[in-house]
This record gives sequence, C-alpha cells and structure tokens, in this order.
Amino acid sequence: MRYLDRLQPLGLLVLRIVLGVIMIFHGYSKVFGDLSHHMQTVIRIGFPSWFAYLSAGTEFFGGILVIAGLLTRLVGVAMTFEMAVAILKIHLKNGLMGTGGYEFPLALLTMAFVLILFGAGPIALDALIVGRGSEEKKTR
Repeated sequence: MRYLDRLQPLGLLVLRIVLGVIMIFHGYSKVFGDLSHHMQTVIRIGFPSWFAYLSAGTEFFGGILVIAGLLTRLVGVAMTFEMAVAILKIHLKNGLMGTGGYEFPLALLTMAFVLILFGAGPIALDALIVGRGSEEKKTR
C-alpha cells in the first residue's frame, strides 16, 4: 500500500477544503449578519464580548486561509482552541451524540489538530511561499 503515500498531499488538500468550507459557512452569518446572538452566547459562557469577533473571524477568515493553505498551522491552533471551548462550554453537557452533542465539534477539532501536526502539505500557498513544494518533488 506504499503506492498510496504519494496521495497524502491530496488527502491534506481535501481535509483543508472540507474544514475550510464548514468553517466559512459557520462564520459567514456571524461576520456579515447579526453577531448579537453569538455575542450573547460568548458572554454567557464567560468570555468578554470581543471574543465573539475573534471567534467569527477565526471561522470565516480562518476557513478561507485553511482552504488556501496559508498560515495553516496558526489557523489550526485558533480553530482547535475554538472547538475545544465550544465542546467544554456548550456541547459537553449534551453528550457525544444527539441534539447539541459534541460529536461534530470534536470532528472539526480533530481536523484542525491534524493541520497543526502536518501543516497544509505541498499543495498550498504555505509551501509556495516557503519553497517546500518544489523540494518535496525533488526528493521523491
């Protein structure tokens, strides 16, 4: 099965696209719509109101950056933190599955954590900027 190793960059790309699209959709209504409900939730769970802006930006703009593969590890840290807070402060009391459960935020947290560990891969702006995309091709 070693022949599948060459598909790992494609796997990271698919992971980034799926995570990015989900986060963009969750952040869009917060960034371009009414942030008041999200802000009330943020305050209710014990964070200052400005955290709502940070959270919305992480979801929407972070989703765009993840898809592009730009600042991927940094955005992965922010998304992992946001999902950990969502699980601990909102979803944990509802159990793993069912209405309001933490299964979906846990899946998003895991995807973001994988990006912290592995980065965006060679099919990403991070690789083009750092120049690693061409180096990886030379070593294969």
